[in-house]
Amino acid sequence: MTDSSRQPTRQPWNPEGYAQHANFAPNQGDEALSMLAPQQGERILVLGCGDGTLIERIAKRGAEVVGVDTAKERVATAQERGVDARVMDAYQMTFDHEFDAVFSYGLLHWMLDPQTVLAGVKRALKPGGRFVAEFGGHGNTAAICTALIAALQFRGISTHGRYPWYFPTPDEYRHVLETVGFKVKSLALVPSPKILPPGMERWLTHFAEPFIHGLEEDLRFTIIDNALLTLGYTLHDGYDNWTADYVYIRVSASV
Repeated sequence: MTDSSRQPTRQPWNPEGYAQHANFAPNQGDEALSMLAPQQGERILVLGCGDGTLIERIAKRGAEVVGVDTAKERVATAQERGVDARVMDAYQMTFDHEFDAVFSYGLLHWMLDPQTVLAGVKRALKPGGRFVAEFGGHGNTAAICTALIAALQFRGISTHGRYPWYFPTPDEYRHVLETVGFKVKSLALVPSPKILPPGMERWLTHFAEPFIHGLEEDLRFTIIDNALLTLGYTLHDGYDNWTADYVYIRVSASV
């Protein structure tokens, strides 16, 4: 769910890759969902519908759920599950004080203008409504990003406009929330390293597109290979496991 005017490169939607590398909700979203605590009869907005799994989980608690996403492919995949998913840009939401809660998981680090997004979230909420989110925080995939940037710079390739994410510190994000008018209830940085069963090469193939966008195919493979060599020193263990150095921000706020 991105705005191409703000994003260096749009991340392509690959349902199989998403299921392997990005669909953490079935296994890792429990803490965020517990913070959300959806209630029977509530109306809840989900930013970033993914494949619809999160919407289904919340709806099973008795809430009426609407999911939005920029990518038509993601919305179509979610709609196949029978959920209410709509094509809408997070920067241009049109909802007006109609939701009891807004929830987002694994999305907001793609939003490079967080204040605009949060203003839309606040406008979508009823008075007293709550906002719960979990997304990449300061230090998230730091080793991976550094390895990719180093591989590019070694070949004299400019990295300007190639870094696609917003990984704020808790203090940074608290400031944005309070500037928009939220009352922060809790805000924490949570290290969450995750073993990657398909391996680091598959992860890079799925997520590194913004770093290697526009490069010739041979050079793209070379950049990924060089990043893998560097990462082998820190994220690859003696049992041939690759670990992604995830760090999340988990936040709960209200209006």
